[in-house]
Amino acid sequence: MTEPQQPTAENPTPAESPTPELSTHGVGPWPGEHPTDPHYDQELLERGDTRNVIDRYRYWSMEAIVADLDEHRHPFHVAIENWQHDMNIGSIVRSANAFAADTVHIVGRKRWNKRGAMVTDRYQHVVHHADVAAFVEWAKAESLPVIAIDNVPGSVIIETFDFPRSCVLLFGQEGPGLSEAAIEAADAVVEISQFGSTRSINASAAAAVAMHAWILQHAAFDSK
Repeated sequence: MTEPQQPTAENPTPAESPTPELSTHGVGPWPGEHPTDPHYDQELLERGDTRNVIDRYRYWSMEAIVADLDEHRHPFHVAIENWQHDMNIGSIVRSANAFAADTVHIVGRKRWNKRGAMVTDRYQHVVHHADVAAFVEWAKAESLPVIAIDNVPGSVIIETFDFPRSCVLLFGQEGPGLSEAAIEAADAVVEISQFGSTRSINASAAAAVAMHAWILQHAAFDSK
């Protein structure tokens, strides 16, 4: 077995921390001479990087990561109605970041619970719309069809639905689901297939399923 290659200024591959504690939470200080490429954060090189980022972005500055993500974000957006300060919103933002959604739109209350986002909101574009009408006006101006995700009468089963490449996936609150105004404004309503006894699945889980369904249709075989 060959030893793993250690990072150098010429070979900038982050090294795993020698301590078990850090090995599960990131990497330690950069050993040896620090690289000078502008996307690196000098403080992270000196102290180590324990952020929730993939290995490609170890030691990168937040601004550099956002700029790089902007080069390959997918053309779908995610929107969430926020009337009850739903704690699932943070998890939905985190999934949107994982699937490289273009932007997350918070519809309704401006404040949202960020705990579940695990600071991924720092790397994900998030904008606010005061109400459904304002959100729909924006979507129409951008020529983006609104695809509501909810298990209501007349909805289309997700396995049979062809997602537009450029669109907005709209999700509701845990429990009540989407508002009547949101359902009426949607260009299509899609239902996630369920096979057990429960009437619904967790809102953040539903969002992840829908985003991945879009990925399977439009980006599953894209080169990384």
